[in-house]
Amino acid sequence: MNISLNDQIDEAEVIALYRANAWSSADKPGQLMAALRNSHSLVTAREDGVLVGIGNAISDGHLVVYYPHFLVDPAHQRKGIGRLMMQALCARYAGFHQQMLTADGDAIAFYESLGFTRAGRTAPMWIYAGTEH
Repeated sequence: MNISLNDQIDEAEVIALYRANAWSSADKPGQLMAALRNSHSLVTAREDGVLVGIGNAISDGHLVVYYPHFLVDPAHQRKGIGRLMMQALCARYAGFHQQMLTADGDAIAFYESLGFTRAGRTAPMWIYAGTEH
């Protein structure tokens, strides 16, 4: 497994991964690719050259980082790939005042196992144009 913070991504492989996870952003490939390529950081996981995981970070570069996208191909989940990817991102932003994300379902336990906790009594809020929630 190759985990990288310096990988080049191809639209077809990214869209396939997002579709495999039923993420609605796959329906906006131009915007998705621009968002990923312009992220502060992008982490990928490849097995034998095939993209099996991707995640990104949006940050001010000093105090705060937000992890909006984090996906592992369903056929490769529960093999430690996501853990390695998130560890790479967290190491990149070690010492930042805030590392933030939004999680639901089974992902909550995954992120808790990596040290993330609910932020006090905060409630996640958004204006959202997707369909999967």
